[in-house]
Amino acid sequence: MTEQPHVTLNDGRRMPQLGLGVWRTPKDDAAEVVKTAIAAGYRHIDTAAAYANERGVGEGVAASGVARGDLFVTTKLWNADQGYDAALAAFDKSRGRLGEAPVDLYLIHWPAPAKGLYVDTWRALVRLKEEGRALSIGVSNFCAEHLERIIGETGVVPAVNQVECHPRFQQRALRDVHQQHGIHTESWSPLGQGQLLEDAVIGGVAAKHGKTPAQVIIRWHLDSGLIVIPKSVTPSRIRQNVSVFDFSLDAADMAALAGLDSADGRIGPDPMTADF
Repeated sequence: MTEQPHVTLNDGRRMPQLGLGVWRTPKDDAAEVVKTAIAAGYRHIDTAAAYANERGVGEGVAASGVARGDLFVTTKLWNADQGYDAALAAFDKSRGRLGEAPVDLYLIHWPAPAKGLYVDTWRALVRLKEEGRALSIGVSNFCAEHLERIIGETGVVPAVNQVECHPRFQQRALRDVHQQHGIHTESWSPLGQGQLLEDAVIGGVAAKHGKTPAQVIIRWHLDSGLIVIPKSVTPSRIRQNVSVFDFSLDAADMAALAGLDSADGRIGPDPMTADF
């Protein structure tokens, strides 16, 4: 397989640009799915406490035969565990389920602004990084005002903001904010939860390159400089989704996909109002 691209985070660490997402992967299947993905060439796995499959991810990593230091594992803090002390305790539980190696990237899953705790939670993550328990720290689903507040009150810039991003919801304004601060954008639901796979524009680009629509969308993320974590539990699709390093999109392709962006393209919850 062609060498995978990496991004360099603002703390100097390198992160594989393509990873496997395990949202909604059943806990009893997670170990085998992760093992299959690593055998296919993935070196980056993204999970979360809320997915209830961290233990399976840890087992799959351990059984993969690949040294832990050659893998990049992300997990996330759930909203119920926000607050300084609660976040530290929740991290220890996640790390215990994943294995005792430091977590490569630890994220606050949602800002949950109604709780009013995300700044104190961020301070806890800063401590985890200072102590070397989380090697990099970031956030997920943070809007510009949430980012500006945690940076302003702590002086620490997240390495990553993982947000909904796909060709129909491209988050250009937020990505501009990220670029200003040196934050990498990571895309969840990068395939639009499957809704984009029948799009005629994407289908045309796929036919041009002899690739599947999913491969074209993943390539769009990569060529846009985004970190991307497509999810699948099907071995053939896991392998297909990582087979995207032998082509790239040209300017005409990128322009065609740029035209799919829509102000109402969001599929998931709005972080400004989500409270769960």
